[in-house]
Amino acid sequence: MLQEQQRTADIEATAILPVAPPSMHPGIVYFGVKRLLDILGSLFGLIVFMPVFAVVALLVRLDSPGPITHRRRVLAQQDYEAGEPKSFDAYKFRTMIVDADAYLKRNPHLMREFEKDFKLREDPRVTRLGRFLRKTSLDELPQLVNILRGQMSLVGPRMISPPELMHYAEHSRKLLAVKPGLTGLWQVSGRTHVSYPERVRLDMDYIDNRSLWFDFLILLRTIKCVLLRQGAF
Repeated sequence: MLQEQQRTADIEATAILPVAPPSMHPGIVYFGVKRLLDILGSLFGLIVFMPVFAVVALLVRLDSPGPITHRRRVLAQQDYEAGEPKSFDAYKFRTMIVDADAYLKRNPHLMREFEKDFKLREDPRVTRLGRFLRKTSLDELPQLVNILRGQMSLVGPRMISPPELMHYAEHSRKLLAVKPGLTGLWQVSGRTHVSYPERVRLDMDYIDNRSLWFDFLILLRTIKCVLLRQGAF
C-alpha cells in the first residue's frame, strides 16, 4: 500500500511538467533499427548471462537478508498526445540493505549529501556484495528485461527518479522525449566523478547528436569501462 502511494506521489510530482516533443528527431529508420537492436541485444544478453543471473541471485540471497532484486521507480519516455507523465520500475540486483531509505532519514548529514547530487561518495548502505556488483556493473543486468519490454534502450540518457527532474530545468521536456538507456554518454564519461550539471549537459549532447553510429561507439566504450571498472559506483 505504501509503495503504491509513493508511486502515485512520484507521478504527481511531475504532473505540472509542460511536455512537448523536441524540435529535431532522427529519421524513422533510426528508431526502427534501434528498437530491433534493443530487442536482439536484450534477448542475447538474457540468454548469455542466464548463468550469471543465477549465481548473482544466489550470492545476494546469501550475503544479506532481503529481496534479490530492487525496483527503482523512474520516469519513462512520455506520451505527448496524452500529456501525462509516465514511470516504470527499473530492475537491478539489490546492492543495499533493506531499509536503505529509512537509514538516510536517520542520518540527516547523509540525507543532505544525497539530496545534492542524488548519490553518496561513501555509501554505508551498500552491502559487501553490492560494492562488487556495482564495480563490475553486474547489478545492472536485470535492466535487460526493461529493454525487452520497450521501457528502456541499450543506449540513451540516464534514467532518473521524479525528484531529479528539477536538475534538468528547461531541458526536462527533451530528456523525457527519449527512452533512458542501460548505458549512455554519462556512464562512459566519468560516471560518479561527474557533477550533476555535467550529467545534464552530457544527456543533452547525446540527445542532440544521437545516431546508430554514436550508439555503437558508446557501446564500445561501455565494454572498455566495464572491463577496466572505470567510473563504477
